[in-house]
Amino acid sequence: MSSHPAPSSPPRNPGVEAWDDLPEVQRRLAARLQEAFAAFLEHTDAQLGRLVDALERMELLDDTVIVLLSDNGASQEGGPFGVLHEMKFFNFLLETPEEAVEHLEEIGGPRSHANYPWGWAQAGNTPFKWYKQNTHEGGVHVPCIVHWPRGITDGGAVRQQFHYVTDIAPTIYELVGVEPPESYRGVPQLPVTGTSMASTFDAANAAEATRHSVQYFEMMGHRAMYVDGWKAVTRHQAGTSFDDDRWELYDLTVDPSECHDLAGEQPDRLAALVARWWEEAEAHGVLPLDDRTVELFGARFADHTPHRPDRRYRYRPPMSYLPAQVSPAIGGRSWDLVASVELAAGQGGVLFALGNGNAGLSLFVQDERLVFDYNAFGDHTVVESTGPVPTGASALGVRFRREGTGARATLTIDGDAVGEAPIPFAMRVVSSVGSSVGHDQRLAVSERYEGPFPFEGALEVVEIQLVAPAADEAGDVAAAEERTAMGRQ
Repeated sequence: MSSHPAPSSPPRNPGVEAWDDLPEVQRRLAARLQEAFAAFLEHTDAQLGRLVDALERMELLDDTVIVLLSDNGASQEGGPFGVLHEMKFFNFLLETPEEAVEHLEEIGGPRSHANYPWGWAQAGNTPFKWYKQNTHEGGVHVPCIVHWPRGITDGGAVRQQFHYVTDIAPTIYELVGVEPPESYRGVPQLPVTGTSMASTFDAANAAEATRHSVQYFEMMGHRAMYVDGWKAVTRHQAGTSFDDDRWELYDLTVDPSECHDLAGEQPDRLAALVARWWEEAEAHGVLPLDDRTVELFGARFADHTPHRPDRRYRYRPPMSYLPAQVSPAIGGRSWDLVASVELAAGQGGVLFALGNGNAGLSLFVQDERLVFDYNAFGDHTVVESTGPVPTGASALGVRFRREGTGARATLTIDGDAVGEAPIPFAMRVVSSVGSSVGHDQRLAVSERYEGPFPFEGALEVVEIQLVAPAADEAGDVAAAEERTAMGRQ
């Protein structure tokens, strides 16, 4: 596992290396990663088929409107080579092909969290430019399929009219005859900004049916403006002045892949589109421009949120699984965990688990010992108490303290240290999988047990307190949260 950070930006599409010029190890890894992607897409397609078949059996298919589309362009989080475990990207770990190729057979299985490399992302976006997160066509232009036998007579036909994701709701409203209320229970509602696509169902000619003629785009400082087939677009470098962004101009009616930049030939049209972007941005609450991500998408400690201002989490089981976004924000931080329990002789089980068998951490009781397993992408650091856990009531915990790029974990029973070990690498982002209290619901974090390994004693409460970070630790956490937030877009 390399500790070198991955490059912050993928190359432009024309600079991708030819497949035959890549080393064999890179081709083997890239091919397997794309095979896994294709297999999961096939699996998704099969599940859609099950839904359609069920609707048909219930004689509901003809009256059901199905809208299917991709959420954005192809992902760029796989880096230049692709990754066996995407969370390594978010921890600034560049997994080399030589390392990953040793685990080819794991790709697509329960112990992989794979992502294809930039080359396949570019192929997936063909013929469009750039990726997910950008406002060039590679980030925002996706197929949309509408199926409605009762209302669409021209089944299987292709439409080229411009529409945007905000148009889906107005389309459904029109089809079912619903007028969105201006207020709901006395609360004024934001206006519906989209335009119905229903007019395209029976109109093959784009000029006859195009209603959505104006659309602004903004994503983390990347911006674009579409008006009647013309598009102005700029790719922003985070931290630089928005005034320094270079705007490009394209006529999408003849150049949908944005190959021929007309900014130099038609500066007046470009200036008008850029000016229109500022008008639309102001009207729709985009301003002031902000290219931050961590402050906007990371854990925000505030009242009435899962992340309290005092950075304290308290859980009283039985509890359902907690998604990652609402789980304790302990990645890259120092923290204390204490579980108040009552045990009889021979009882054990998981007190708290975060993540899964790919990466995570788990505190549990096994064979009358308190155990902490820190699983950093398959590298397990296991700490076991030097003595048995007492029967009856006790407070079982772990203190986790960052030390440079690593950490130190100390087990505690009723506040007394009962075992400790250094953690070679402290994950800034632990997992996209959330947490469980009183059991390990997902693929077991630890190899010491099989999930869910529920706690057999009485577990009254689990409390986690984040410890105020040092300046360098805070910076590491911010950078990592920024990367994982970008990955969720």
